[in-house]
Amino acid sequence: MLLSGCGDGGGAADVPDGWGTLETRSLNVGYPKDEGYAEQAAAERAKSNAAVALQEKDGIRTGMVSVQLDFATGVHDAAGAAAAAGAGIGLNSTRKATEDVRLVGPEDAREAREARRIDYDFTADGQEGTPTRGTPMTGVLVAGVDTEGVPFVVRLNAVKDAVDAEDLDAFVASITVK
Repeated sequence: MLLSGCGDGGGAADVPDGWGTLETRSLNVGYPKDEGYAEQAAAERAKSNAAVALQEKDGIRTGMVSVQLDFATGVHDAAGAAAAAGAGIGLNSTRKATEDVRLVGPEDAREAREARRIDYDFTADGQEGTPTRGTPMTGVLVAGVDTEGVPFVVRLNAVKDAVDAEDLDAFVASITVK
């Protein structure tokens, strides 16, 4: 099944009202700012992340949107990017679905607009300010390559049921590949 992001492919993807946008050299993606997510400064985030927005409650990171660029070598298409990104979701994860998606981007950038979405559940490990070990979590990742052939993976991880299916779909539909 091929899902499509919003828009005709020529402009920018629709970002829901109240959401912010993370901007990188390869893509832009929306995040639920109105739900308490805030962009993390470059100096504070891991070097592997090109952009991050965090949701914290009582000092615990309950949600995270992250963008990683050029995260794998030898990857030239959405299938390869998804395989590399999917390997990184962890042993304590359960894949719920994998599907092809079409992102918003330049009309002539066919391969850059093709991506794969993986939905999964996992349990928190309780480390580095995350919820208590064993807390049910949910995630969605979108992997592909940008117009320059650089692989990317965009993730949204949150406490289970804190982000509904509609918002997960809106997150995926908010991605614009450059």
